[in-house]
Amino acid sequence: MILRSFSVPPLGCNCSILGDPVTKQALVVDPGGDAERILEDLRGLGLTVSRIVHTHAHFDHFLASGEMQKATGAPLCLHRDDRELWENLELQCRIFGVPYVPVPPPNEWLNDEEPLSLGDIQGIALHTPGHTPGSMCYHFPVAKLLLAGDTLFHGSIGRTDLWGGDAQAIERSIKQRLYALDETTRVITGHGQETTIGFEMRFNAFVRG
Repeated sequence: MILRSFSVPPLGCNCSILGDPVTKQALVVDPGGDAERILEDLRGLGLTVSRIVHTHAHFDHFLASGEMQKATGAPLCLHRDDRELWENLELQCRIFGVPYVPVPPPNEWLNDEEPLSLGDIQGIALHTPGHTPGSMCYHFPVAKLLLAGDTLFHGSIGRTDLWGGDAQAIERSIKQRLYALDETTRVITGHGQETTIGFEMRFNAFVRG
């Protein structure tokens, strides 16, 4: 698997590019800003975007989505339970003083345990509500890779005091869905440094395994 993950403005969301080295198809996860940087990396890697997927619908994880879709023609994908948040993206931006870049509605609603395939690379979408009602994590078992969005951080968890947050739900999601994965699984978080499932099970200050 080709993997490139990097921080984008305005709030340091980690955007990830996952590519199949054979078919050259790619997923772009959480294009939170700086569409030109993301497109430049895709061109440099020789990849074609098949899907633009979001871990949730907070504004800092979507700001480049409209530009990315316009440039690539790839569908925008999200869990249906975050539909209300998506419909209020402009309001979110206004509240946080961030310029709104128009984004069209999602093209596809992702379901729990929906397959995500890139050629021979197989992944699965996990519904992990708590940070938002429709929060998703994307697991690639063979690569031992998890894109956790804002559900799980290095030594911490996603905040639950924003729209649709639920502290009990996020704890269940982490314990029942994420801590059930192989402990050596590499975790790309929504912000900040990466971690592993095993490390968080032992040392996370909010949810121990």
